Amino acid sequence: MTAAAGRDGPVAQRLARAALTRIVEPGDELVGAWLRDAGPVDVLAMVRGSGKPPPSVGAARWAGYRLRAERLDPQADLAAAEAAGARFLCPGEPEWPQQLDDLGDARPVGLWVRGRPSLRIWALKSVAVVGARACTEYGAHVAATLGAGLAEAGWTVVSGGAYGVDGAVHRGALAGGGATIGVLACGVDVAYPRGHTELLGRIAEQGLLVAELPPGAHPTRSRFVLRNRVIAALTRGTVVVEAQYRSGSLVTARRAQQLGRVAMGVPGAVTSGLSAGVHELLRGGAELVTDTAEVVELIGSIGELAPERRGPVVARDLLDPTATRVLDALPARASADVPRIARDAGTGYDEALARLCELQSLGFVERHGERWQLPSSPGGPTGTPRGGP
Repeated sequence: MTAAAGRDGPVAQRLARAALTRIVEPGDELVGAWLRDAGPVDVLAMVRGSGKPPPSVGAARWAGYRLRAERLDPQADLAAAEAAGARFLCPGEPEWPQQLDDLGDARPVGLWVRGRPSLRIWALKSVAVVGARACTEYGAHVAATLGAGLAEAGWTVVSGGAYGVDGAVHRGALAGGGATIGVLACGVDVAYPRGHTELLGRIAEQGLLVAELPPGAHPTRSRFVLRNRVIAALTRGTVVVEAQYRSGSLVTARRAQQLGRVAMGVPGAVTSGLSAGVHELLRGGAELVTDTAEVVELIGSIGELAPERRGPVVARDLLDPTATRVLDALPARASADVPRIARDAGTGYDEALARLCELQSLGFVERHGERWQLPSSPGGPTGTPRGGP
């Protein structure tokens, strides 16, 4: 097989790639290698011709290619896509997201895209959020919150359009008027799952639907798994919200790691099987995230840091170290004189007495003659220990 010598124009190459999406399953690295060496026109001619198959392909696989090649009408597919408000993108075209080239020979032959925005521009600042189809209320809430928060922060939210976490994250992004992309395992004109017909229509109207398969193509189990590599490659990082040990969401996150993207997981209850896969992913080197700010810190620009996490500031936190030591030196349920308090606090007598007077004015301690104690009533400052130091 010889490489094309430049005789094939862009129209012929588009038609050839569109035709090949009818022949080739997503992620077919064998055909990807042929395309790299010879180009789409020669590859299509080879598959449709009467010559012998290349030695790299088995007889059964070659027969499958040839069977699918018998009924090709790429012009009809392009017309059907246009009627559905879709278009066909080829590698190297201005709208093609170059990060997909990181997939090597598993790169899509082409992409069918439904929606008005530019896929390349939207994908430049995108993050995937994926997870269990049969998610819990917790998972749906987290996914919707992340979808809305990331969209509000200016990120394109990418998911697979499925039930559960995917649907929740798409709805969250749409509710805030944000950008979202659904990567499908079927044609962009096919409403799958049927229960998401309205949602997929909203995504096509407000965002983008993307597929490797031509118009009218229906999903299969293997196509769901294979489309996950596109989600991983298209985005800067992948967040998993709830996933069992055997989950396509984990496939997406692990492929993201292989591609040098950031893999992230939202922790859940250790008693939940739907969080077991996420926890295993976290043990395998993924980053733990709990909200939008932490996701953006990992995949955003330098300086986009999540706020520091800390508990509420109480009055005791404002004391200086010496005053704190003196306060800690008082018994929990008894009184003490100044010499004992000074000894236990590691200070001199005068320093201890001065700090005790300061603490008394702030309401932390009480004085009874020559002895000092913690307040006997519950009206002391917030942060005063009641059950022991």
